[in-house]
Amino acid sequence: MATNFPASLDSLTNPTSSDSLNSPSHSAQHANVNDAVEALQAKVGVDSSAVTSSLDYKVAQLEAISHGKILQIVRATDSTDRTTTSQTFTDAGISVTITPQKSDSAIIIIWSFNVRPPNNYFVWTVITDSSNNSLVGNRGLNGSTNTTAGAWLVTQIAYDTPATTSATTYKGRWARENSGTATIFNSTWATGQMFAIEVSA
Repeated sequence: MATNFPASLDSLTNPTSSDSLNSPSHSAQHANVNDAVEALQAKVGVDSSAVTSSLDYKVAQLEAISHGKILQIVRATDSTDRTTTSQTFTDAGISVTITPQKSDSAIIIIWSFNVRPPNNYFVWTVITDSSNNSLVGNRGLNGSTNTTAGAWLVTQIAYDTPATTSATTYKGRWARENSGTATIFNSTWATGQMFAIEVSA
């Protein structure tokens, strides 16, 4: 038979119970099966296939890509409402610990929470527990003194290259920039979340 696959499916003739042993011929039946199997082999390929059109070759090329892959995601949550009047950074009650699979990986930290900052500004940051160094910081917008006012969703993104395969902890911290009370609504509005995402170099 002519091999149409993979451009289109081949049409194979199946013998019926009323056909003689030679209708279709014995050799034609084998030829049909053999041609179909060969077409499938050519498309799928075998381990370490060098045929660039084969699926095996294409999968091997994808597997060989080692950079830019997300290796793991770790998530922590906090469902407790929290307040601070401190004008120095204190822990905001949430942290996430990740053990990098590769020492040259980058870690992306995403911290999301709802806050009401009455009376002027508050500040927040993400630190590494080992160094206590701030990875990134922000200055909040002027809040409202109305205690019935809604909360604002804050999303903080930080980047770190810890250069280790040991467990590394990241913490959220916050402070008032001046007098007053800031409130994180992890229970009233939405659960606070922190993600640590490992990305290969």
